[in-house]
Amino acid sequence: MALEPWVWVVIAIVVVVLVVLVLVTGQRRKAIQQKRDESHREKAAEIRRKAEDIELDARENEARATRARADAEQAQVEAARLRQEAEKRAADAQSLRNDVAEHTRKANAVDPDVDTRRTQEPSQEGGAPARRDAHGVPGHDDGPQEARSNDASMADEASRNDASRAEEARREENRRDEIRRDEARADRENPRSGI
Repeated sequence: MALEPWVWVVIAIVVVVLVVLVLVTGQRRKAIQQKRDESHREKAAEIRRKAEDIELDARENEARATRARADAEQAQVEAARLRQEAEKRAADAQSLRNDVAEHTRKANAVDPDVDTRRTQEPSQEGGAPARRDAHGVPGHDDGPQEARSNDASMADEASRNDASRAEEARREENRRDEIRRDEARADRENPRSGI
């Protein structure tokens, strides 16, 4: 049986419409997929930017931590140096005190007005030796006592000088610690200013 020509025309039109529909939906799917891919690319780029920012923050924090460790080590070194200096000054002061005592002893030995030896004179009641002062008067011994008094006052003066030097060193160390704390506080308040 032969089909009418108009049926062939309708079949051709239906086939053409179906082909057009397939092409249009394919293009639409392709456009939707491209939009989806572009959106994913933008999200990935945003995530990468955030990761870079986090990496920069982490590096800044590491640099600040390293700087804080170096400052702490420097403070420890400075404290050790100040302790050594204080010990050296204390040793120097002790040496000076010993020198003062030695010079005083030598001066007393040379000075004719100071009687550093004890004379053996019987006392009135027992056999104990009588003491003499610097002028040879029995019963007094003012010279060595005065020399001891001078030694004590010189030692006190040296102690006061050592104490004032130690206090000065402590004040200097406290001032440096305060400066370091201020710098650390400024770094915490302005984290990006130090890099």
